[in-house]
Amino acid sequence: MVRIEVDHGLCVGNAMCVATAPRVFAHNENRQSTVVDAGGDPAVLVLEAAANCPVSAIRVLDAETGRTLFPCEP
Repeated sequence: MVRIEVDHGLCVGNAMCVATAPRVFAHNENRQSTVVDAGGDPAVLVLEAAANCPVSAIRVLDAETGRTLFPCEP
Protein backbone atom coordinates (compact mmCIF):
# COMPACT_ATOMS: atom_id res chain seq x y z
CA MET A 1 0.00 0.00 0.00
CA VAL A 2 1.18 3.50 -0.76
CA ARG A 3 0.53 6.93 0.70
CA ILE A 4 0.13 9.68 -1.87
CA GLU A 5 0.59 13.40 -1.39
CA VAL A 6 -0.41 16.04 -3.94
CA ASP A 7 1.13 19.50 -3.54
CA HIS A 8 -1.77 21.78 -4.47
CA GLY A 9 0.64 24.72 -4.56
CA LEU A 10 2.29 23.08 -7.57
CA CYS A 11 -0.61 21.25 -9.25
CA VAL A 12 -1.75 22.88 -12.50
CA GLY A 13 -4.62 20.46 -13.13
CA ASN A 14 -3.52 19.01 -16.46
CA ALA A 15 -5.03 15.63 -15.44
CA MET A 16 -2.17 13.33 -16.45
CA CYS A 17 -2.55 11.56 -13.10
CA VAL A 18 -6.31 11.21 -13.51
CA ALA A 19 -5.82 9.68 -16.96
CA THR A 20 -3.13 7.27 -15.70
CA ALA A 21 -4.72 6.16 -12.41
CA PRO A 22 -8.40 7.18 -12.57
CA ARG A 23 -9.45 5.21 -9.48
CA VAL A 24 -6.82 6.97 -7.39
CA PHE A 25 -6.93 10.57 -8.62
CA ALA A 26 -9.75 12.98 -9.43
CA HIS A 27 -10.06 16.72 -9.90
CA ASN A 28 -11.39 18.78 -7.02
CA GLU A 29 -13.56 21.90 -7.34
CA ASN A 30 -10.43 23.95 -8.14
CA ARG A 31 -9.48 21.59 -11.02
CA GLN A 32 -6.51 20.32 -9.04
CA SER A 33 -5.77 16.65 -8.55
CA THR A 34 -6.76 15.02 -5.31
CA VAL A 35 -6.46 11.47 -4.00
CA VAL A 36 -9.81 9.67 -3.80
CA ASP A 37 -8.57 6.12 -3.09
CA ALA A 38 -4.86 5.42 -2.60
CA GLY A 39 -5.43 1.71 -3.24
CA GLY A 40 -7.78 2.14 -6.18
CA ASP A 41 -5.21 1.30 -8.85
CA PRO A 42 -2.01 -0.77 -8.72
CA ALA A 43 1.00 1.01 -7.21
CA VAL A 44 2.81 0.81 -10.54
CA LEU A 45 0.14 3.08 -12.07
CA VAL A 46 0.40 5.51 -9.16
CA LEU A 47 4.17 5.69 -9.67
CA GLU A 48 3.66 6.21 -13.41
CA ALA A 49 1.18 9.00 -12.70
CA ALA A 50 3.66 10.69 -10.37
CA ALA A 51 6.45 10.37 -12.92
CA ASN A 52 4.25 11.86 -15.65
CA CYS A 53 3.23 14.90 -13.61
CA PRO A 54 4.69 17.87 -15.52
CA VAL A 55 5.21 19.92 -12.34
CA SER A 56 6.25 17.09 -9.97
CA ALA A 57 3.33 17.75 -7.65
CA ILE A 58 2.89 14.10 -6.59
CA ARG A 59 4.88 12.34 -3.89
CA VAL A 60 4.46 8.60 -3.30
CA LEU A 61 5.50 6.93 -0.05
CA ASP A 62 5.44 3.39 1.30
CA ALA A 63 2.50 3.46 3.73
CA GLU A 64 4.17 1.09 6.19
CA THR A 65 7.71 2.46 6.32
CA GLY A 66 7.20 6.06 5.22
CA ARG A 67 10.04 5.64 2.72
CA THR A 68 9.72 7.89 -0.32
CA LEU A 69 9.14 5.83 -3.47
CA PHE A 70 8.80 8.82 -5.80
CA PRO A 71 10.54 11.08 -6.41
CA CYS A 72 13.58 8.91 -5.85
CA GLU A 73 15.84 10.15 -3.10
CA PRO A 74 19.60 10.04 -3.64
